[in-house]
Amino acid sequence: MKKIITLVLLTTTIMTTAQNTSLPPTVDVTGEGIVRVVPDEVTVSVRVENTGKIAQEVKKENDRIVNEVLSSLKKLGIPDKDVRTQYIRLNKNYEYNTKTYNYAANQSIAVTLRDLSMYESLMNTLLSSGINNIDNIAFDASNREALETEARKKAVLNAKQKAEEYASVLNQTISKAVSISEYRMSNTPSPMYKTMAMDAEAGGQQTMAPGEMEIRTTVNVSFLLE
Repeated sequence: MKKIITLVLLTTTIMTTAQNTSLPPTVDVTGEGIVRVVPDEVTVSVRVENTGKIAQEVKKENDRIVNEVLSSLKKLGIPDKDVRTQYIRLNKNYEYNTKTYNYAANQSIAVTLRDLSMYESLMNTLLSSGINNIDNIAFDASNREALETEARKKAVLNAKQKAEEYASVLNQTISKAVSISEYRMSNTPSPMYKTMAMDAEAGGQQTMAPGEMEIRTTVNVSFLLE
């Protein structure tokens, strides 16, 4: 008989605890903040590549061209901090048609240009000094951190507006936020561009259009519902 009473008391205690720990009602929304800006800097990733039958000669020729490229960038006035080597490779490849081996030497260099008016001069300098591959051109904003902060604030305000709209339909209101999380992709998204028209009256040749880029932030926010 005592065992039965103990079991009943234990069951009552568990039910009471479950009632006391029930979660408060919340409104869970996703907010998005977007800031649009014209980029003011660009990073150009270029590559020097040479092939041949003798590894030492291939590497030596590649190093000679890279040295010429770096010297030309100095003469153009590009600061050392804006020039970096991304990788250096020397690969041995087998040619199935001739059944022989050859070597390929590669060195990738990233150049950040903070004055877009120098873009044509930079490209001419790179090509004339021996660059034979252009791998990527990425535009960016020098004040990206400040723009990301602005995008986050817009995202939270957007989330709050959504939560208020949902609550008002139910004749309720929202209270304080109980959780905020920022959505991040596994890789850095490339900026989105809108092409600008070429200025025909200027009579100059335009080979680059930075356009407009978007800095986008997404947040998940939970508000208490009253």
